[in-house]
Amino acid sequence: MKTLIVIRHAKSSWDSADISDFDRPLNDRGRRDAPAMAARLIKAGVSIDRFVSSPAKRARQTAEHFIHAFDRKEKEIQFIEELYHASLETFRDVVAALDDKDDTVAIFSHNPGITAFVNVLTSVRIDNMPTCAVFAAKSPAEHWTEFQSAGPQFWFLDYPKLGS
Repeated sequence: MKTLIVIRHAKSSWDSADISDFDRPLNDRGRRDAPAMAARLIKAGVSIDRFVSSPAKRARQTAEHFIHAFDRKEKEIQFIEELYHASLETFRDVVAALDDKDDTVAIFSHNPGITAFVNVLTSVRIDNMPTCAVFAAKSPAEHWTEFQSAGPQFWFLDYPKLGS
C-alpha cells in the first residue's frame, strides 16, 4: 500500500513587488497555517516517510514547518525543481520515481498544477486546492510506478478554513 499526501504551499506574501515569484516567502497566515495543518496530520495518526518539495521559497518553508512538526530534520526534504510550476505529467513522473522503500510521501507544490493533479488521482474532484490544503490518497500498489494504475482511493481533504 502506498499513500500520497499532496500539500499546496501555505499563504505567501505579496508585500514586495521586487521579489520574484520563486522567492516569495510565507506571510503571517502561512506561517501559522503550515504548523497547524501538520499538527492536524499528526493528531490524525498520519506518519510520513518522505517529504518532497518544490524548491520555491513558499513551498520550501511550508515543507520545513511540516518536517519540524514531525520532529525530523530539514536536510531530509528532497527538493525537485520540476515541482515549481509542475504540469500534470511532471507530477505523475515525480510520483513514479519515488523510492519504493517509502510507503507514505508528502509532496509540496503549487497551483494550478496541484489542483489538476489531485483531480486525476481519484474520483473526487475539487475546484481549487486552497493554500495549505492537504489531499490524501491511498493506492494498493506495491511500487510507486503503479500508484495511479492500481486505482488510488480518496482518503481525505483538509485545509485551514475547515478547522475554523
